[in-house]
Amino acid sequence: MATEDAIDTPEAAPVPEVEVAAEKQPHKLERKWSFWYDNQSKPKQGAAWGSTLRKVYTFDTVEEFWSLHDSIFKPGRLIANADFHLFKAGIEPKWEDPECANGGKWTWTVSTTRKSTLDDMWLETLMALIGEQLDESDEICGVVASVRQRQDKLSLWTKTATNEAAQMSIGKKWKEILNVTDKITYSYHDDSRKDRSVRGRYTV
Repeated sequence: MATEDAIDTPEAAPVPEVEVAAEKQPHKLERKWSFWYDNQSKPKQGAAWGSTLRKVYTFDTVEEFWSLHDSIFKPGRLIANADFHLFKAGIEPKWEDPECANGGKWTWTVSTTRKSTLDDMWLETLMALIGEQLDESDEICGVVASVRQRQDKLSLWTKTATNEAAQMSIGKKWKEILNVTDKITYSYHDDSRKDRSVRGRYTV
C-alpha cells in the first residue's frame, strides 16, 4: 500500500497547476474595441476638424479594459476641450466614417460641478458596451466623453438614425444604465453638419 501511495502522489500533484493556469487565461470580449483621444484645446491654425484625433489602444479582453480604464481613460482627468472615445475596432469616431455617416447620437449632459458623476456614467456605459448589454448592439458605434468649460457630455453614437424603433430602444436602455431622470435627446449627424444648435429628433 505504501508503494501505491508513493506512485499516486506525483500523478495528482500537477492538477492544481493546471487549474491555476486556466484561471490566468484572459477573458475575451465578443469584439475588439478601440480607445481614442482628442485634444481640441490648442488646435493648430488652419487645422482640419478631426486632425487632433488619435487612436490610442485597441483591446479585446476584460483584463486589458480594466488596466486601460484604471490607469488612463477617466474623463475627470481630462483638460477642458478634450474628449475620450470608445468605439468598435474599425470605426473612426467621425461623421465621415461609413459606419457613422447615416447615424446619430444620444446625448446626456452634466454640469462641471459633477465631475465624479461623469466618470461613473462613463464607466457604466463602457461596461454596457463591451458586455453587449444593449439589445440593438449591432447599431452601436461607440461612446464619447466630452469635457468642456460649462458642461460635460456623454454621447452614444449609433449607425442608422432613421431607424426610430432601434434608436428609441437604445435610448431607453442607456437611460436605465445611467440611472438618470433627466431627458436625453437624439440628433442626426446629418443635421449637426448643417446646424450646430440643431434640436433633437427623439427624446426619452
